[in-house]
Amino acid sequence: MKPFSVLINILLLALIAACSTENKPSHKEPVTKEDLGELLFSDPILSQNNQISCASCHIPEYAFSDTSALSKGVDGKLGTRNTPSAMNQNARSFFFHDGRAETLEQQAAGPIENPVEMALPVGEAVKKLNKNEAYISYFKKIYNKRPDRESVLDAIAAFERTLETSNSPFDRYMRDDTNAISASAKRGQQIFNVKGKCFDCHFGPDFTGDEFKNIGLYNGNDLKDAGRYEITKDRADIGKFKVPGLRNIAVTGPYMHNGMFKTLQEVIDYYDTPQKFVHGSINVDTLLSKPLNLTQQDKQDLLEFLNALTDDRFKAAVQKRNS
Repeated sequence: MKPFSVLINILLLALIAACSTENKPSHKEPVTKEDLGELLFSDPILSQNNQISCASCHIPEYAFSDTSALSKGVDGKLGTRNTPSAMNQNARSFFFHDGRAETLEQQAAGPIENPVEMALPVGEAVKKLNKNEAYISYFKKIYNKRPDRESVLDAIAAFERTLETSNSPFDRYMRDDTNAISASAKRGQQIFNVKGKCFDCHFGPDFTGDEFKNIGLYNGNDLKDAGRYEITKDRADIGKFKVPGLRNIAVTGPYMHNGMFKTLQEVIDYYDTPQKFVHGSINVDTLLSKPLNLTQQDKQDLLEFLNALTDDRFKAAVQKRNS
């Protein structure tokens, strides 16, 4: 039998080894700044009291959007606008619904510092990272320095730039696979381009012209968010919001800047006759001045086309939403 003191030493060594294993990061060590940005995006360390991460509201399986009209931030505080998808942002000129950020780096700082989202000044987040040996090591290897504001925001933006999709049924159709979308979706494309007037605002590879439009969701009464006007203070911008891209649209609902529509069908019904949904709209775009007079078949075909803009990687999410 081994002496009691030897047994104690063995137990102590085992305990130290166990603690050492528990303190090791559970994630794979990042190699690139994109890897590091993905890690930061998913880590609640960037929020007050480590409550939520970027991925809490930008849920990967739903094309990095949320599933509720308004997201909950720290301490359950409710946001004021719907969480947009973080995907397909490389070619964008403005970020956020009101366009207040002009780069992904500026955008990355917004949710961290927003008092009803992550509620932590970036400087304080950097201090937390500099108390974490693993992050200190990662930043030194990738940026050759300890974490600072510039490198933290650069890493998150670098990760977000990887979130591009180009493998939807419509993409394959445009690559000459004539059977990639249904006959209904093909008719829907024509509705989208002409009768529905969707193409007037949703054009280009990501189906957005990076413009700001007033689609009638501001009346100064029950709909009081003035949108772009809050940034520019130009009265011509009252009620205008950034035109979103439509890639992966089937899984990014609820829709509109306030999440007021749960389904794409509701969105289509609204555009067809907006006056039935909102009364007293102010500064509404002339494109919505008259009903579109879409038939039920037109609406179904348009819906089929919009569904065809969603990347194959989100098939499970589409099925879940439709179940």
